[in-house]
Amino acid sequence: MTETTHTQTNPGPKPTGDGLSRRPEFRLAMDALAGLREDLFDDPFAHRPLPPGNRTGRIARRLPRCAVWTPHAMVGAAGLLAALVAFADSWGQELVALAMAFLGLGPVLLTLVRPVGAFWFSMAATPIVATVGHTWSQWPWLPSSFVTHLVVLTVVAARTRPRTAAWMWALTAAYAVFAEVFLGSQNSTNSVSFLFISALALLVVSMRQVRRAAEQEVTAQQTVTAHERSRRTLLEERTTIARELHDVVAHHMSVVAIQAEAAPYRVENPPEELTKAFATIRENAVAALNELRRVLGVVRAEDHEAPDAPQPTLADLDGLLANVREAGLSVDNAVVGAVRELPQGVELSAYRIVQEALSNTLRHAPGASARVEIAYVLGGLSLWIVNGRAAEVSFVKSTPTQGAGQGLTGMRERVSMLGGEMTAAPAADGGYEVRVFLPVASATEENGAGEA
Repeated sequence: MTETTHTQTNPGPKPTGDGLSRRPEFRLAMDALAGLREDLFDDPFAHRPLPPGNRTGRIARRLPRCAVWTPHAMVGAAGLLAALVAFADSWGQELVALAMAFLGLGPVLLTLVRPVGAFWFSMAATPIVATVGHTWSQWPWLPSSFVTHLVVLTVVAARTRPRTAAWMWALTAAYAVFAEVFLGSQNSTNSVSFLFISALALLVVSMRQVRRAAEQEVTAQQTVTAHERSRRTLLEERTTIARELHDVVAHHMSVVAIQAEAAPYRVENPPEELTKAFATIRENAVAALNELRRVLGVVRAEDHEAPDAPQPTLADLDGLLANVREAGLSVDNAVVGAVRELPQGVELSAYRIVQEALSNTLRHAPGASARVEIAYVLGGLSLWIVNGRAAEVSFVKSTPTQGAGQGLTGMRERVSMLGGEMTAAPAADGGYEVRVFLPVASATEENGAGEA
């Protein structure tokens, strides 16, 4: 058996569905059909009651409260007019008159609760009324159908968007062409007049909707602009405050640092303790300047970003204790439990609480000793800062609310932010103690929350 080889030639590109779908005309047609399906076929009988009118206008506020139902009353009056026209068109036949009155009134009233469904109801009722009615001189819209369908188109267009109004008019025109071509009457038709009047009504309603949407967009834009203006004003105020802080505080801190550095050279053979004291003053002044610049950077930042420099943690606590010891405070510290890494917010808050408590001791209990105890306990971190009785002046803050400073308030805010607990009260020996517990979620709880 011999094997034959067939050579296939490329006949050229063939029109495929993908190529057709890439044509702009095809995409435009598909978008139009999607819009038609969304506007008139997707859940056409959805319940959408017409809400009461608002009383925001200057004239509307002067009207009685029942004026909010004016649109509903106008639609009801139009429905009654259509029903009367249908009843008069079927004079002498009670059942036919009642049926035509219902077909004239029903679609109009349905626009109040199911607008798209009212359009389809009116479209279905139009040929029925044309068949049952006896006024064949007006085809395909009898007087009652003329009034009913015109009112339905206008009300539904006012309750939907302009695209829906265009589709409703297009379907109405298609029905008119179909009725004249396939269901034509020997008498003259009124399709042209109806399509012209309905197009004019829909155009007016659509233009009003477009204008209202434009006004709402302008109002929203004005709101955004006012918000941005307020935000910019706030930023300018914050920048002004930052500039004033820098001009006042930074200047004086710089003077303190310079004088502390130059003071030992103004004394012949200064004692070593004096030199160390001035060096400590200078270091604290420089550190305060750095902290001030970092805070001012946050205040001046428009997006309120955190500073780039690393924030202190409990690992820096030894430096803080050494600093206060050089300032003359005798402080002991103890760490209980297994030291572990804690969230950055907890670390920073714990450091600031210890810092503020020791600063209060320096200010209000000179000559007293202090003790700092940090306990890594199950479920969080416990802090205990206590100082003894002042050697020279009694401790001023006998209660949390006394004193001119905001130290205790700041500590409570930090603890409250982390969901912890804090007590600050006089100690038994006449000093003062601060107890704080900062909760920390365990790894098991965090994993469980993540899985949930």
